[in-house]
Amino acid sequence: MIWTAGFRTAVISPYEQIQLSEPRGFADQTVRQVLHMAGGGELLRVRLTNRYGRTPLTIAAARAATEHGQAVLTFDGAEGVTIPPGEEAVGDPVDLPVAPGADLLLSLYFPEETGLATYSHMPMETAHIVGGNHVASPALPDAEQVEARFYVSGVDVLTPDDTAIAVAFGDSWFEGVGSTTGANNRSVDFLNRRLKRGWVVNQGIAGNRLLRDEVGEHALARFDRDVLSIPGLTHVLVHFGINDLGLPGMSGEPPATSGALIEGFKALARRAHKADLKILAATIGPFAGAVYPGISTPEGLAARREVNDWMRTTDTFDAVFDVARAVENPEASDYIHPALDSGDGMHLNDKGAQAVANAVDLETLAL
Repeated sequence: MIWTAGFRTAVISPYEQIQLSEPRGFADQTVRQVLHMAGGGELLRVRLTNRYGRTPLTIAAARAATEHGQAVLTFDGAEGVTIPPGEEAVGDPVDLPVAPGADLLLSLYFPEETGLATYSHMPMETAHIVGGNHVASPALPDAEQVEARFYVSGVDVLTPDDTAIAVAFGDSWFEGVGSTTGANNRSVDFLNRRLKRGWVVNQGIAGNRLLRDEVGEHALARFDRDVLSIPGLTHVLVHFGINDLGLPGMSGEPPATSGALIEGFKALARRAHKADLKILAATIGPFAGAVYPGISTPEGLAARREVNDWMRTTDTFDAVFDVARAVENPEASDYIHPALDSGDGMHLNDKGAQAVANAVDLETLAL
């Protein structure tokens, strides 16, 4: 048996210059969060993080609940934990079964001022916040609701040694922006529903880039932490490029070149293969209809086409899943198909997320 990732969520710093959601902190408050499990097991342990905190983080009480009941979370036998800045805490194993595709409710009580929280900023899920210690309360009817996750990086489950695990490593098209909040209709969720064995955990960050920091540390910088650290991993799926091509335009900078992106993808592939992982790459999705100023430029769209042409013919990856073709408007291929567009010209609705999942040939994933 091995401990491996049943759930993951990639975190960012609240101190970045580019902010797509508002950072916040807590004081004498309980935060209850829904964690949609990719994989399950009879035992679990929760991973909490203060990676980008500037002061120690004190959690005075924590509980987890699944359809099989609830359990007090402890850390080295204690019901509370203080996590130094830049560090992570792994909870003690808990005898609380959780099934793949089920929700785990995580309740954390912060007794004192936390400072701005390390967080997942656009997870398409809602956190519930109330004053005081209510980790044991069955319901939080008057809670403030915020679309984010705070201070959590994952849940481990105890599974057989041969359990097949993959990670979706990328940007908003994995994190789920554009899909229905709370419905678990991210592309990675749809992919997990197709699998007959094993599962894929989601390490997408909306706004994340392959080559440059913000939003979040860039892919080449976070690869070791968010991919290679997962025990039993066999495959990594990657979707990057839109933000390298679009985000610079918001500040008047030129987009990344196709050559730079190609070299970045080659570097990712080398690191995956060095770790004996199979790497599956997505073509870069269309974004000509983006409503955000500066995102869609002739230079960026031309680079997208060049990178995608290379992806479709290269042997750099173990497989390519053609996201671009799956969701494009056949009459104008730089645009998302109207039936799959979330409404902003850059992100996919639930049907579009399902089309991304369906573009993956399960034979190439072979979990």
